[in-house]
Amino acid sequence: MTHYLRSLLLVSLIAISASCSPAFAHDKKLDPAKYVTHSITVNGAVEKKLVLRVEDLRQFPPQKVAELPLICQSGANVGNLENFKGVLLRDILEKAVVVSRDHNDVKKTVIIATASDDYKVVFSWSELFNSPVGDGVMVFFEKDGKALADDEGRIAMISSKDLRTGPRHVKWLKSIEVKKIAD
Repeated sequence: MTHYLRSLLLVSLIAISASCSPAFAHDKKLDPAKYVTHSITVNGAVEKKLVLRVEDLRQFPPQKVAELPLICQSGANVGNLENFKGVLLRDILEKAVVVSRDHNDVKKTVIIATASDDYKVVFSWSELFNSPVGDGVMVFFEKDGKALADDEGRIAMISSKDLRTGPRHVKWLKSIEVKKIAD
């Protein structure tokens, strides 16, 4: 392979990585250890504000996934998440109890997951509680029977039922905010 082709391949791989990785998307010099989170806060339009550590998450019904391809927004497969364990976001929200003053309030509710590097993803209440997507939105804390490494944080999130799983892969998860977006 010529030097030109190797350089072109390297630039292409960097571009693909940049379009798939929250860390690159924020254009930061990344020191993963500085972003590690040890708990998540669930707040906003909930009856019970929660602060959950890994030990607390272990009390929820466990979910396990053997293998999940990470597909970035461009459609490129950038690897796999393997042998990870966590809990459904829906179960966490049920414990916090989403506020609904009338029947239609939940239809105007979004859930915003935020990482310690300020990467954010959004889910609608309907996605989580009224579609197959909700069966795959996991807050996870373990891979291969071990705590997550610094490059994921101790707590992360993935939407495993998405066609492109990368954009809603949240490393270093720090908060989940429930918000009513319309009156």
